[in-house]
Amino acid sequence: MSMSSGMEEGIGKRRHQHHFVLVHGVCHGAWCWYRVATLLSSAGHRVTALDMAACGARADRAEEVASFEEYSRPLLDTVDALPPGEQAVLVGHSFGGQSLALAMERYPDRVAVAVFASAAMPAVGKPMTFVLEEFSQETGPDFYMDCTYGASSDPQYPVETLLLGPEYLAKRLYQLSPPEDLTLAMAMVRPSQWFVDDAVLKGSVLTAQGYGAVRRVCVVAEDDASWSADFQRRMASWNPGAEVRGLQEADHMLMLSKPRELSELLVEIADRYYREAHT
Repeated sequence: MSMSSGMEEGIGKRRHQHHFVLVHGVCHGAWCWYRVATLLSSAGHRVTALDMAACGARADRAEEVASFEEYSRPLLDTVDALPPGEQAVLVGHSFGGQSLALAMERYPDRVAVAVFASAAMPAVGKPMTFVLEEFSQETGPDFYMDCTYGASSDPQYPVETLLLGPEYLAKRLYQLSPPEDLTLAMAMVRPSQWFVDDAVLKGSVLTAQGYGAVRRVCVVAEDDASWSADFQRRMASWNPGAEVRGLQEADHMLMLSKPRELSELLVEIADRYYREAHT
């Protein structure tokens, strides 16, 4: 099937032009959305794929990022800068779900719907670290394989960073993705902080009138080898009213293993919530 005919039959059937804001996971960058961003923009939608602080093509280094809020600043600034009356469709992947939650808490009226694509999905009334604490109970000592931890040599930045290793990428994240995308990832991943002791992540309790007021969808990567489909559904269960959709044969990098299916699902979700909000 050609790209054009696929558009006509799939995500090209749209009723409204949406603005999709795409947020990557740990050690990644806006680059990992290149397939989905192309499909969405080719179908006439507006797409903003962001690099979080010290990620992707940004010049700063991971150890220089002072806080999780600073890390998430590109997303917060993008949502804050939306024109009056415009709402964006936020899509977060993996650790990017935490940044989504912070933006939803701060700007609930500016988010049409939030899509958590195999993403951290925190719970109302609990600190944002709750997700990672629960997940840590699911992992064994060898889970992170060849990932490496580094400490900053600069005493001004006494932080620990994480870099995803090639074996971890291949077996936990990209096992069903095209081999070219694994090659891309091995060239592009950068060290990131986990922000485990961050004041916002540890202390900020998400509220019902902020984060909890935004409509949300959990897209489950059914063949995820990092956090399981069961754990993804568990996160969704902490969010009463959240819709759950599954993507078959999707690894953790569902935007690369199932780009067309994910793109079509994103447009379907955006169209439906737009109709509900305008009827």
